[in-house]
Amino acid sequence: MIKKLILGICSLGLVYSAQAQTEGDKKTDNGEFSGNFQTTNQFYVKDSAIGATTTQYQKELSSADAWLLLNYKKNGYTFTVRYDLFNNSPLLNPQEAYTKSGIGMYSVRKDLDKMSITVGYFYDQFASGMVFRSYEDRNLGLDFAIQGAHIKFRPTENTTIKAFTGLQKFRFDLRPMVIKGINAEHHYDINDGFSVEPGASLVNRTIDNETMNTMAASINNYELSQRFYPKYNVFVYNVYNTLRYKNIAWYLELAQKTPEAIINPNNDLMELHEGKSYLTSVSYSTKGFGFNAQYRYIDKFSFRTSPLQNQNLGMIAYLPSVTRQNVYRLLARYNAFTQEWGENGLQIELSYKPKFLKKHQTQFNFNSSLATPQGSFKGKTVNPVNFEADSNRFFREYYFEAQHKFTKKFKLLLGYQIINYNQRLYEAKATVPYVIAHTFFGEATYKITPTRSLRMESQYLQTDQDLGSFVNGLIEFNMAPHYSFSCGDMVNVKPGFRNQPAAGKDFELVHYWNVFMAYTQKNTRFTAGYIKQVEGVNCTGGVCRVEPAFSGVRLTLTTNF
Repeated sequence: MIKKLILGICSLGLVYSAQAQTEGDKKTDNGEFSGNFQTTNQFYVKDSAIGATTTQYQKELSSADAWLLLNYKKNGYTFTVRYDLFNNSPLLNPQEAYTKSGIGMYSVRKDLDKMSITVGYFYDQFASGMVFRSYEDRNLGLDFAIQGAHIKFRPTENTTIKAFTGLQKFRFDLRPMVIKGINAEHHYDINDGFSVEPGASLVNRTIDNETMNTMAASINNYELSQRFYPKYNVFVYNVYNTLRYKNIAWYLELAQKTPEAIINPNNDLMELHEGKSYLTSVSYSTKGFGFNAQYRYIDKFSFRTSPLQNQNLGMIAYLPSVTRQNVYRLLARYNAFTQEWGENGLQIELSYKPKFLKKHQTQFNFNSSLATPQGSFKGKTVNPVNFEADSNRFFREYYFEAQHKFTKKFKLLLGYQIINYNQRLYEAKATVPYVIAHTFFGEATYKITPTRSLRMESQYLQTDQDLGSFVNGLIEFNMAPHYSFSCGDMVNVKPGFRNQPAAGKDFELVHYWNVFMAYTQKNTRFTAGYIKQVEGVNCTGGVCRVEPAFSGVRLTLTTNF
C-alpha cells in the first residue's frame, strides 16, 4: 500500500509540474528531473581449472543486474524511486542464482527553511559510520537503506541535528528489527586556520520476537555455564571531534555498545559482551609533502540487525578495514577485512615530491598497514620454513612506489609490495599456511597525440603459499573521448600449497585472460570484456567479501540523465 501511495504522490507531482503557471511576481519553479541507469550482464564459460563451477556455469549460463533511478524536484519536494532487477544473479550471494525484480527503494523529501523531512527509504551516516551507516554498494550487492522517517534540522548555520526511525532493507523486503538514532554536531571557528567540530550520536536496535525466540532456543542448548539472558535492546553511542589547525587535521571518535549477544568466532557460540571501538587519524599536507596516519581499536564491536547475522549481512555499523585499497590486479590479490571480535588496525601513508628533481616531476609514495588481535601490536615471527599460521598477526603490508614524468608525453611508475596474510582467518580455509607474498610492479604511459595514449602495466607476485606465483601484464590504448581498448593476461606460473600437481605430473600454466573495450558518449558508458578472475577477497569502498572465480563475458552500461 505504501509503495502505491509514494508512486501516486510522484505522479501527482509530475501532473502538477505540467500545469504550473506563474503567479504574480513569484518565480516559476519548472521542476528538475534527473536519473541514472546501470546494468551488468554476464555470460558464463565453465572453467574447472580455475574453479569457475558455481550454479551459473552448470545451469543458468547467464545473469543480469539492472537499476533505474528517477528523481524529480519541485517546490522543495524531492520524489525518488528506483527499480531493481536481478536475473539468475550471483551478486547478492555468489553461491546462488537469485531472480526477482521490482521497486527497490522510494522516498519523498520536503526541504523547509531549516529542516528536511524524508519518508520512505533513505541513506545516511553518523560521523565516520562506526555507529550507524545506511548505504548502497552495487558492486558487492549491498543495500542497507532504512525504510522509515528521517529528519535533518539546522537551527544555526554551524549546527546539524539528525534523527530517524525505521527498518533495514533486505533485498525486496525489510528486516523486522526496529532501528532508531539521533546525531548532533556543531562547527566552531576559533580563529583563522583553527576550528573544531564536535559531535555525538545514539543508536538503538530492538530485536523482534521471532529472532529472540530463535536465539533463546540456541542458548538453551548450551552448557549451563555458557547460558545467559539475551537482550531485546542494544544501545550504541559515540562522541567525536575534528580539529583543524592550518595544514593539520586530527579526528578522534570513541564508540561504546551496551551488552548484547555476539558470536565468538573461536567456537561459534553466542556470548553476552559489551563492545567498544576507537578511531583516530592525523593528516598533514604542504606543497610537495603529505602525511596521514590512522589507528582503530575494536573489541567485540559487532552491530547488526541481529546477532545471528554475519559477514556483510545486516550491517548497521560501518567498520572498513584500516588497510590500503590497491587497484592493480595482483596487488589486490590479498585483502584484509575487519575482525569485529577484536582487532588493532594501523595505517601510515607518506607522499613526497622532491623540489630538486625537475620541479616536482618525481613523486614517492609509501604505505604501511598492520592488523593484529586487540591488545598488542606484537606479532610472532612467521616461520620461514613451514609458514605456520600466525594468530598474532592478521595482516601486514609494506607498499612503495616511485613515479617520474620524463616528458610531457611519457611517465613511468615502479613499485614493490610485501604482504603477510592470514588466509585461514580471512578465507575460512582451515588447513592452509600463512601467506607471505612479494610483488614487483610497474606502469608506463605514453601520450601519442593529445587524444591518443598507450598504457602498459605489469606485476609479478611471488609466494610459495596459496596458489603460488603469478605474472600479470596488460596493454591499454585510449582514444579520447570515446574509445578505450585493453588486453591482458594473468598467469599462474608456479604452484603453491593449494595447487601442487599430482605425483609424476608437471604443473601446467593457468591463464586468466582479460580482453576489454569501452565506449563513452557524453554521460553514457558501455563496456564489454572477456574475463577470467581468480577466486579471492574482493573489496570495494573498504568493504570486502570472498568471491569464487569468474570465467566469461561481461557487458555493462551506465548512463546519467
